[in-house]
Amino acid sequence: MSSKPISRRSALMAGGGVLAAGSAAAGAYAAGAASGKEASGTSRGLQEPIRVGFLPITDAAPLLLAHANGDYEREGVQVADPVLFRSWSSLTEAFISGTVDVIHLLMPMAVYLKYDLGADAQVVAWNHVNGSALTVAPSIVETTQLAGKTVAIPGWFSIHNILVQKILREAGLTPVIRKTADASRGEVTLIVMAPADMIPALANGTISGFTVADPFNAAAVAQKKGRIHRFMGDVWRDHACCVTMMRSSLIERQDGAAQLFTNALVSAQVFARENRQRAAQILSDNYLPQAPKAIERAMTDHLADHRDAVRHPDWGGHLLQFQPYPYASYTKELVEHMRNTLVDAPTDFLEKLAPEKVQEELVNTGLVAQAIDRVGGLSVFGETSTTRHEEIDGEGEA
Repeated sequence: MSSKPISRRSALMAGGGVLAAGSAAAGAYAAGAASGKEASGTSRGLQEPIRVGFLPITDAAPLLLAHANGDYEREGVQVADPVLFRSWSSLTEAFISGTVDVIHLLMPMAVYLKYDLGADAQVVAWNHVNGSALTVAPSIVETTQLAGKTVAIPGWFSIHNILVQKILREAGLTPVIRKTADASRGEVTLIVMAPADMIPALANGTISGFTVADPFNAAAVAQKKGRIHRFMGDVWRDHACCVTMMRSSLIERQDGAAQLFTNALVSAQVFARENRQRAAQILSDNYLPQAPKAIERAMTDHLADHRDAVRHPDWGGHLLQFQPYPYASYTKELVEHMRNTLVDAPTDFLEKLAPEKVQEELVNTGLVAQAIDRVGGLSVFGETSTTRHEEIDGEGEA
């Protein structure tokens, strides 16, 4: 698909229109982005370090653990210190402008960036599965109590938005945007909010719930500011929340950097699966600002503390999991669900979008397949095949 000029407003729309302040390092990158010199990615030398951007959430774990554990060096690929951003909008803007080369990104947002904004990039792996929840004020024990209330999501093009609307409609509620929810009509207002702002907003009553990746859900519980109402992995089994998105110019580099990077990413996912407490400590000590207890809780098993938030315990949807292979069945179902989800953003690009083409054009399975083979195959990640059926609560097998 041919690219088109990407405005700053469009980049912010991709992240929900919420531009929060990034870290000092992110600000330095932004200064370089203003010149537009890096936009095409062609002005960088072959041996320059790969630049990684991330949000301070456990979704970023594989990218960060690969850095901390020296996986990138062992693979022989140069990677700069990962740069922290505070919102999806600032992260996507940095990626689009060319100031970072690799990011973890909400899968629906990756579709939007590719097919509405024309971003020249590919998904090279799933970064993780599950790891998100709907967290509500402690006084809310039934979904119907959200009538007339406001719920925050991290971005319009997010699996969180898709699944929270499913949860609301199942309870007989109606999601609305750009208006005050009418409790008598069972309406719930959805707003986009940077993840870092969600717990304070829940605590002061600005919102009555939020859905986002951990450790924000775990942190809200630890601070007694909220309760986990439903795990999103219990709504869509082993769904990809964040994926690893890479600039096409990096994939096309002749030094094989993209493959080496993906090898390191997959190795880090194996480590995260097998060393959860140690992984949580590394993230807490080096990358994530949340309380260590919340990060450890997010990386380990929630089920014992939140059985009422789980309908399908056999799915394991309460557990942040790492499985890098990007299933085509998920991409197909995701595009269909995006068409039926209320968003405050352009959606014309979805009308004629063939799900099969999305998998073919957006998702690069070659790099990750080779990387998975190197660590022992799909069985290392609890899988047996490169095909699967999607299991979605109330919809049977897709």
